[in-house]
Amino acid sequence: MSTDLPPLGLGYPRTELRRQLVDAVLAGEKTATAGLWSDYEAEGEPLASAGDRFLLHDFDDEPVAIVRVTEARLIPAAAIDVEFARDEGEGFESVDDWREAHEAFFDQPILPETQIVALRFVVEEKL
Repeated sequence: MSTDLPPLGLGYPRTELRRQLVDAVLAGEKTATAGLWSDYEAEGEPLASAGDRFLLHDFDDEPVAIVRVTEARLIPAAAIDVEFARDEGEGFESVDDWREAHEAFFDQPILPETQIVALRFVVEEKL
C-alpha cells in the first residue's frame, strides 16, 4: 500500500457525514466532491491535478481506498451544474440543494463568485 499518498478526508473524522460519504464513494455513488478554495489557500494546499492519487480515509481516519483524480477545476460556485451536484452522491436534485448543504457544512454563504475546488475521482483500489 502506498502510505506516502496524501489523505482525502471527506467531511470530518468520526462524524456520521464522513461515514455516509465514504460509504457512497466505496459503493460507486459518489464520484465528485467540492471544497472551498479559501480553505486550500489557508492550509497551503495546492489544487490537485488529474492523475493525482489520494488515500480515502474512513470514519476513524484510517485509509480504506486509493482514489485517483480524473478532473480538478477551480471554478466559481455559479459554474456548479446539476450533474456535478448529483455526482457528489449525496442526493442533491438541484444546484440549490447542493449550495444549501455546502453552506451548512462550511458554515458560510456560498456566493456565485465563491471559488470552488471541484474534483472528480474514481476508486483505484479498495484497501
